[in-house]
Amino acid sequence: MKLLAKNLVGDKRFENFIIFVIILNSVLIGVETYFTNSLIAAIQLSALCIFTIEVIIRMLASKGVKDYLSVGWNIFDLVIVLISFIPESIFENTSTVSAIRVLRVFRVLRLLRTSDEIKLIISVLIRSVRSLFYNALFFAIFLYLFAIIGVTLFRMPDSQQANPETLKKLQEYHSIAPHAPSNSADPYGTLGEAFFTLFRIMTGDDWTDIRYNLITAKNMGLIQVSTITITTFHVIWFIIAAFLLLNLVVGAILNNYQIIMDEVKQKKLGHSSAA
Repeated sequence: MKLLAKNLVGDKRFENFIIFVIILNSVLIGVETYFTNSLIAAIQLSALCIFTIEVIIRMLASKGVKDYLSVGWNIFDLVIVLISFIPESIFENTSTVSAIRVLRVFRVLRLLRTSDEIKLIISVLIRSVRSLFYNALFFAIFLYLFAIIGVTLFRMPDSQQANPETLKKLQEYHSIAPHAPSNSADPYGTLGEAFFTLFRIMTGDDWTDIRYNLITAKNMGLIQVSTITITTFHVIWFIIAAFLLLNLVVGAILNNYQIIMDEVKQKKLGHSSAA
């Protein structure tokens, strides 16, 4: 039985069959967001049975449970299969049922283990996440610094505490320069909102509108800063965030990609020498 399991796991036809089932299952998961019927339910149940058999076969092909669980992809497959067996009927809470359904959707990610190239990319991303700690710390420091400056310089007066004259200016300001979208909060009204505003600027999402609105607020006397200060602040942050910080991330990923490629080449050369 163990020998048969090893032969199946190493058989390309078995791997291609599993890939086909994963793709079919993934497509039907998308179809089920529109409609479902007894045929789709039967195919999904059959796919779950096939995935279960695959897990058992891979377990038998391993040296033991410890050896099987030493591979991250095996743990992922096992968890997804076990979650799929949880019946939704046992939960009365609709949010719990929704969470179970969302977890089952992760079956789609099983496609990631079907290609060596994809596995290589995932290895690069995992290693990059580990090595990006200091980059993230560097980014967080600048984000916090600019958020504090933004709140200090650009926060609008609180409409609930404003005097009648200021309240009238605020109402006029919102009619002239509404936020985008109109129901959004003051971009620098709180520290948390400032964090989001700076992240939005980093993505390049209508960040110039924020500048124009602040200039309008300055002209109306709602904030006491110069146009040069408003412009300089936003341009400097955009340069730092969009060019410096993002390029640091890209550079770290490319560096780790090169390291892993060198490791793969060394392993191949080692196997060739051994042969």
